[in-house]
Amino acid sequence: MRQAFIDTATALIEEDPRTALVLADISMSAFEDAALKHPDRILNVGIREQLMIGVAGGLALTGLRPIAHSYATFLVDRAYEQIKLDLAHQGTGAILVSVGASYDGSSAGYTHMSPMDVQLIDTLPGWTVHVPGHPGEVSPLLTAAAAHDDPVYLRLSTQTNDIAYADAHLLRPVRHGTKALVVAVGPMLAPVLEATRGLDVTVAYTHTPRPFDTTGLRALAHSGNVALIEPYLAGTSTHVVSAAIADRPHRLLSLGVTRRDLHAYGTPADHARHHGLDPAGLRASLTTWLP
Repeated sequence: MRQAFIDTATALIEEDPRTALVLADISMSAFEDAALKHPDRILNVGIREQLMIGVAGGLALTGLRPIAHSYATFLVDRAYEQIKLDLAHQGTGAILVSVGASYDGSSAGYTHMSPMDVQLIDTLPGWTVHVPGHPGEVSPLLTAAAAHDDPVYLRLSTQTNDIAYADAHLLRPVRHGTKALVVAVGPMLAPVLEATRGLDVTVAYTHTPRPFDTTGLRALAHSGNVALIEPYLAGTSTHVVSAAIADRPHRLLSLGVTRRDLHAYGTPADHARHHGLDPAGLRASLTTWLP
């Protein structure tokens, strides 16, 4: 996914004079050649993520379409106040592109983990959030985001699904059943499909949890049983799903990264297992919850 972002961003800078890129050292080496050609639109502010967001907001005010990029924990957690003030409060748009996801960077410790990034962005109005589940989804999402001026958060991960779904802005059913609707966001689709093998459930996929496809949700949630499985903090989209089906009896299971700090390094697979987001953990939770 990261390479797909680098390739697409480089092409956008080359082809679209409105596109700008602001970095805080992370991934700068990948853009060195492009920066030599376009030093006025590829800016590296050093390890100052708050400044990166401020510069992006200023570029947006001049009519450019800025992309700001770093690890999620630096881009969103560390610079949240600047996102709130220099983008949201000023009414400017930017594309924030993160890597690291919830625990892709777990080998570097908790400083490089951010399971709460999407929930933080969700406190701000008007943001579109893309969580691609495959490298093939990255370029179309980034290219589309560069064509307008609204705020967009594009969350990249090293965890991937087997198939790219370019049209998954809406909920896309990939398996049909009767007992429940299981919504898998981004790279959770692969473990969800493995976990639900043989279960009588509908599995639907989306790479765009904001705005959430509430119309599709209502159409697919025939049973009234909805399981929401997200690759970031558990319950992040619970309020959206609950509001969408508030007029009908329903049961909702929300799975994601728990609020427990493991105080451990380990691999992404270790963290997925501890949070119950590996296929075995997901199946245990789903079979216990299913009617």
